[in-house]
Amino acid sequence: MDIQTKYALISVYDKTGISDFAKVLEKIGYTIISTGGTFKTLTDAGIKVVPIEEITGNPRDSFDGRMKTISFQIESGILFDRENPDHVKQAEQLKVPQIDIVVCNLYPFEEKPGVETIDVGGSTMIRAAAKNYKSCLVVVSPNDYGQVAKALESANVDEKLRQDLAAKAFYYLSFYDSQIGNFFSKEKFPKEVTVPLRQAKVLRYGENPHQKGVLYVMPKTNSPLSKLEKLWGRDLSGTNIGDIYSGLETVRQFKEAAATVIKHLSPCGIATGKDPQEALARAIEADPVSAFGGVIVLNNPMDLETARLVAKFKNESEGNIDIVAVPSITKDALEFLKGIRKSMGIYTFGPIPTQRSEKWDLKYFAGAVLLQDFDDNVENSFGNWEIVTKNKPAQKQIEQMKFGFKAVKAVRSNAVIVIDSQIPMTRGIGSGQTSRIGATKISLEQAGDFAKGGILISDSFFPFDDSVMLAKDYGIAAILEQGGSVNDQASIDAADKYGIAMVFSGRRAFRH
Repeated sequence: MDIQTKYALISVYDKTGISDFAKVLEKIGYTIISTGGTFKTLTDAGIKVVPIEEITGNPRDSFDGRMKTISFQIESGILFDRENPDHVKQAEQLKVPQIDIVVCNLYPFEEKPGVETIDVGGSTMIRAAAKNYKSCLVVVSPNDYGQVAKALESANVDEKLRQDLAAKAFYYLSFYDSQIGNFFSKEKFPKEVTVPLRQAKVLRYGENPHQKGVLYVMPKTNSPLSKLEKLWGRDLSGTNIGDIYSGLETVRQFKEAAATVIKHLSPCGIATGKDPQEALARAIEADPVSAFGGVIVLNNPMDLETARLVAKFKNESEGNIDIVAVPSITKDALEFLKGIRKSMGIYTFGPIPTQRSEKWDLKYFAGAVLLQDFDDNVENSFGNWEIVTKNKPAQKQIEQMKFGFKAVKAVRSNAVIVIDSQIPMTRGIGSGQTSRIGATKISLEQAGDFAKGGILISDSFFPFDDSVMLAKDYGIAAILEQGGSVNDQASIDAADKYGIAMVFSGRRAFRH
């Protein structure tokens, strides 16, 4: 083996652009080593290729191909230090080829997860080349062929390019290995865990214009966020992404047509109806002042009649909507919305799946991540509700409470909301408060006259009877709260005194 010969080792699953790249390498003097399907692709393109078994000495396709590349010759040829005279001398004595370029990418594990799709040899070559990046270029993405070819042709392969490619290689392996670990793990919360994320969308900005932001998604996720498609208008910011997600988490709870208008991760209004048009009309009506500049999210496709409500909101309330995000939209509805506001973003995200593909609900804090169960299947708790007052709620009120409990789950804590007495829609939302009485005041004041005969819903217990007393002043007819406070009896006594029906849910519904 001639130590002076420059070798490039190519073994790729994704063969996009590989023949053109290999021709560049061949043109500038590299001898190409290759394997299996890549070998055939390159030879079919007229490129002279050395089959890898000539280097390794391994019998072709031994152990069903598990040992194609794994060998002393290959890994040594990638790893030996060209600046160490002893390494160079050993390579000459042992007839180890000097492999200066490794081009390798792996079968995407998410496409067919299983033991037999785990790559060992390719991963080893990538890791070895990335470790020895000062001597061996590692290329894992077809997107980098152009810049690498240009650098090689101009003999200007600098340290930064080498290090950037090595970083990509290690991220690539980490992404790949994390999927395998999650595939094997039977623990709900392993001692150590990595989460694979792939860049999906460069955003207009993060939460504020001075913050850069990028959306990443997990491989094979069924999250609607992974399917966001822009049809018209503004690009998304990090704030928009958060609002769309909050809207999705709100409407996905309902089997019936549901709509919400979101601002700063909290709903301005939530409603259901016989169809999307009725649901959206109610969600806007719930708080048209706050809905200005909001994000509309539906759990059903948007048709023309539903789209007309956006124009009605603008014409009658002088209200603009920033983003409309829906599972799908009819062609006439899309064309209609385009004429309402040029900068309004119109996005689709496909059907909302009934079951999530993710294992965990993740919440990130700088340097730490909370992994927890999703707060789903709230309907399973309805059978555990306890009527605690002498005045019993009517069946209609119980039904409204069920809607209201799903709605309050979508509101940032401390959360207290007022539900219409007859219609499944919010009338007042008190969100993100540090005191429960503060949230109660906001929801009742916003509901105004609609509080009379309405239903008050709290995402946790009332620590004192002050919220019940305030609810009485506004004419609230029924209350649903968690229960479990040491002062529960005071709240129950106050409700009994003023003829308010009270139900304990027994389940907290915090959202932060």
